[in-house]
Amino acid sequence: MAELGLAGWLTRLERLHPAEIDMGLERVAEVATRLQVLNPAPLVFTVTGTNGKGSTCAALDTLLRHSGRRSGCYSSPHLIAYNERVSIDGRPVSDADLCAAFAAIDQARGDISLTYFEFGTLAALWLFQRAGLDAVVLEVGLGGRLDAVNVVDADVAVVTSIGLDHSDYLGDSRDSVGYEKAGILRPGHPLVCSETDLPPRFLEQVTRLQAPMLQRGRDYGWESRQGGRWQLHGIDGKGTRRELPVDAVRLPRDNLSSAVQAFWAAGLDMTDGQIATALVASYVPGRLDQRTLEWRGRPRQLLLDVGHNPQAATFLASHLADQPARCQAVFGLLADKDLAGILQPLQGQFGSWAVAPLPTPRSRDAQSLAAELGAAGEGAQAFASIGDAIGWQLDHSADDEKIVVFGSFFCVAEAILWLNNQSGGDR
Repeated sequence: MAELGLAGWLTRLERLHPAEIDMGLERVAEVATRLQVLNPAPLVFTVTGTNGKGSTCAALDTLLRHSGRRSGCYSSPHLIAYNERVSIDGRPVSDADLCAAFAAIDQARGDISLTYFEFGTLAALWLFQRAGLDAVVLEVGLGGRLDAVNVVDADVAVVTSIGLDHSDYLGDSRDSVGYEKAGILRPGHPLVCSETDLPPRFLEQVTRLQAPMLQRGRDYGWESRQGGRWQLHGIDGKGTRRELPVDAVRLPRDNLSSAVQAFWAAGLDMTDGQIATALVASYVPGRLDQRTLEWRGRPRQLLLDVGHNPQAATFLASHLADQPARCQAVFGLLADKDLAGILQPLQGQFGSWAVAPLPTPRSRDAQSLAAELGAAGEGAQAFASIGDAIGWQLDHSADDEKIVVFGSFFCVAEAILWLNNQSGGDR
């Protein structure tokens, strides 16, 4: 085979398997065994959940690096470049490293067919193992029990939330979703759980596996303080209750507190000041991502958020409720997402909605999306692109109003590309 660049490899991987998603571990586990990548580092965290996975992974990775450890982080999907999915020591891996990993996997798999995601997961494990890391943080992309990441045994499992999403694969009840997410647990190993309303089948698995559970609201959590500050509390590796003040942060506090509790559950520690510094430094593009743009000679504020299901919309609504500025929406949605569930907590939050199609065949049509929002009592107008929608909102809103861009990773990615093309926009 001629030597392929990263773009060539990704194109090839998209065509190798007949299905985009093929739930099950047998194929990927066999190739992982051949590659000897089932133990990518001495310490492994796996993170699943309907929402909050990416920010929890980022915070855990930041804590590990601030503690002087070399770490790797695997998450998906990416916003702009595939390399974002695999980082080592806080930096995305290179094209050349990814191509080397894909070539090694292609040789090892023989006649075993792998999906695009399975190839990517194995590539991350291959690169992490060869980097000689102290710890890795692995985001479980879909569900838990049958996700490719679950071929690796976690030392600490983290469940961020349990809600309805991907019902075609995970079932149409929180109980079925909870059962799938409990699949990342391992007998006797700690579980850090941010979900406070646990379904019966999830709890059955916790009991069956005798997994020591640390639950938000019972064992750890946080409280607000004045001036954007807050106080985190939890139980460290010695069983001591800890409380520490933290300055204002950019990521959801539920997820940051879960990351700290997972860090402690692994027996790791730093001073309170070092932990607080790491949390303030934690950041994920596209998650409550504040951007400033110079528009028509004036600074304007945008908020980018990849939230695309009812639970994420509820969190976004609570965040916006604390904001003094009036907001306008830019919105795009995939066809299989629950528009009614997303709209319910956000009803009346925006002066108007500017909607647009997303650059994928899975996108919901903008005209029908605007019509559905209008039927629900929201003022909505359709545009040809996310960039056009942002520009219109900026031109038809006051300087002190914030533009909120949300609804999908595709939507936020388009917004970032548009911002990067604007003079004075954030890079």
